[in-house]
Amino acid sequence: MRKLSALATSAALFGLLAATPALAATQVRVMWYSDGVEGEVLDDLVKRFEAANPDIDIVVDHVAYNVIRNTLPVQLESGKGPDIARVTELKTLAKHWLDLRPMLKNAKYWDDNFANYLDWMREDKTNALTGFMTQVTITGPFVNKTLFDQAGVKMPGDKATWDDWAKAVKEVADKQSVPMALAFDRSGHRFAGPAISMGAKFLDASGNPAVIDDGFKAMAERIAKWHEDGTMPKEIWGGVSGTTYKGANEEFSNGQLVMYMSGSWQIPQFAKTIGNNFDWMAVPNPCGPGGCTGMPGGAGLVAVKYTKSPEAVAKVMEYLASAPVMKEFAERTLFIPANDSLAKQALEFKTNDAQVKGALNAFVKETSKFADTAKVMPANKWSSVIYSVAIARLGQVVAGEIPLADAYTRINEDIKQKMAEAK
Repeated sequence: MRKLSALATSAALFGLLAATPALAATQVRVMWYSDGVEGEVLDDLVKRFEAANPDIDIVVDHVAYNVIRNTLPVQLESGKGPDIARVTELKTLAKHWLDLRPMLKNAKYWDDNFANYLDWMREDKTNALTGFMTQVTITGPFVNKTLFDQAGVKMPGDKATWDDWAKAVKEVADKQSVPMALAFDRSGHRFAGPAISMGAKFLDASGNPAVIDDGFKAMAERIAKWHEDGTMPKEIWGGVSGTTYKGANEEFSNGQLVMYMSGSWQIPQFAKTIGNNFDWMAVPNPCGPGGCTGMPGGAGLVAVKYTKSPEAVAKVMEYLASAPVMKEFAERTLFIPANDSLAKQALEFKTNDAQVKGALNAFVKETSKFADTAKVMPANKWSSVIYSVAIARLGQVVAGEIPLADAYTRINEDIKQKMAEAK
């Protein structure tokens, strides 16, 4: 009886352990937003990692971008959040990121291949390795070529100004009875490239905010004018308040918008949503006294320092940052990789769409045209403050709540207040 009891006890214990294998796995939660198909690609890559690493269970929470922008910062300030997150507010939230350097098997690979972007996502004067850019993005405009052709309007050339384009797209919209001629994403980052092209500096020699200058005013005045004369639709910038982001990608995909100032991250989405409905293309950033510049940027995948499983997080991050995985991710998502070794390779983008390939090539060319101010903004700790304050106040101008002159005054006051709070 004692022997049978021992066997039964052993069997019961074995059965209990076998029935709960998930308890032995370390869970890593990833908060992820998508512009196109990258979420689907990530899920596929994660499944392969889990198959090779059964001791780690990765849970990907797919969320809207506004969750990343508005909810995640609140979680982080309370010492909570996911283990890994895909974010665009990299420098501002850098104090919340985990330094992976001590846990990485090959930190030199990160230093060598991500050198141009590491300062974007770590606190000043540190050598922390907190994450990597999932892709490099470049801001710039898309146009509905079919509408131009149908209207019989000649498209402005490579050195055309913003005034040239505004006039042309308004003519196309009027001739074709299209509701929207020109739209910018409601984003301070999207406004910055055109403003810098008009001569805006945004920063002083010490790297502190110095926003309101002639270049900034030149583009702000155009934004106000274009909203007043109907060139730009008020529902994008004036339809929401504060720092709320609002895009016009759906309007462009539906053929209701002639020119859309957004960026390279929209390419995969347009490939899917537009298809063969009309001809579209990316065009060079319009010019001004300060150049013809877009803004570099992108989304970074960062480790959160409040994780309870830093070693597992480091292992997941090292896998996702590896060259073969990044190469496949870039080729399948149609993104420009932020990896120096991959940038020198010929990538085989998974598309037969000539419009997509043309748009990707157009944005690659834009990377050689960044103005100096555009290059330094991503690593400046005040850039997010500048972007958010500028869009909030200019949004009020568009909505008719304050005049432009008041916006200039309040932008300066708001930035001074934000800087005082930070210190």
